Amino acid sequence: MRRTGIANLPLHGGHPPAWLMRRMIELSGAIAEVIIEEYGTSEFISRISDPFWFQAFSCVIGFDWHSSGTTTTTCGALKSALDPEVHGIMVAGGKGRKSRRTPSELQAAAEIFDLDGEGLVYASRISARVDGNCIQDGFNLYQHTFLVDSDGEWAVVQQGLDPHGGYARRYHWLGSGVVEYVESPHSGISSERTLSEVLDMTSPISRGAREASVDLVCDGPSHIRSYLTGQRTLFDFNVLDMPAHHEVLPVDLTERDMALLERAYEIQPADYEELVMLSGFGAKKVRALALVADLVHGERASWRDPVKYSYAHGGKDGYPYPVDRETYDCTVEYLRSAVEDAKIEKKERLKALESLERFLSID
Repeated sequence: MRRTGIANLPLHGGHPPAWLMRRMIELSGAIAEVIIEEYGTSEFISRISDPFWFQAFSCVIGFDWHSSGTTTTTCGALKSALDPEVHGIMVAGGKGRKSRRTPSELQAAAEIFDLDGEGLVYASRISARVDGNCIQDGFNLYQHTFLVDSDGEWAVVQQGLDPHGGYARRYHWLGSGVVEYVESPHSGISSERTLSEVLDMTSPISRGAREASVDLVCDGPSHIRSYLTGQRTLFDFNVLDMPAHHEVLPVDLTERDMALLERAYEIQPADYEELVMLSGFGAKKVRALALVADLVHGERASWRDPVKYSYAHGGKDGYPYPVDRETYDCTVEYLRSAVEDAKIEKKERLKALESLERFLSID
């Protein structure tokens, strides 16, 4: 089973020293080469889309195993290490402003690999839209990395920031594992911690709410306004499935919001995917429509955090969804074999194996 998903990581400030970054670039490239030569580019991309494997890989190449920096630094190392014309994989995007270069870099990859550039750019954009707006967990995206190989297989690794909680959350996608962009795009989700209240419009439970949201928009914003007029209380909603106290409860839409819904009405989106891709259709509109869909149509959205297991092996500190032992053992042995076969100096190989041993010792 291919596992992609989400991981929560404590925030650590600063940057790795130059010597460590050079080492990470060299080692990540060497390990990637072993996997690509032995199993192909699609296998490496599939591995990167697995949050637990990604975490172990980050530890092996020399980074703090549970820091938020594992995401940005490991993705940065891979971007420097992998040459599309040599390795058959392009790494696009990055942290902050670098993420804005993703579309142009994907177009360049499309030219090199003779792929559909617009399709790749769309996959990049909708993955950010879905994780930023359809899963409302309080984490604001600030890092987006897109990997694509010569056959068109792709993976997305992106990270959101929750400065108040002191954590970052990482989201993984695998192109071949996505059946629908707006329903269960993360087939396996990992985290050190779960949140008690998350509006998850990608859940199968939210399917009716998604359909009702599209119907509400296509009926016209005047109807939505009438539903939101007057004083609403929690008794108007399905309180058994909705959190009693949460910032997403207010449904106050501004005139600007209503104007955007008017434009959406004129477009008449065919489905929820088309709706969430409309310019300006952000988290606030997603939230408001979900609440009205519940109020008017009785279509309840999911308020459960989309987390399935923890990458902390053994479920430390009582985390309810530990990585299963078979997955853990296979990941460790896979990486151990790759390190032993990597074309690196003996000293670097020993350091990498020591890092893997430290990862093994965490309980």
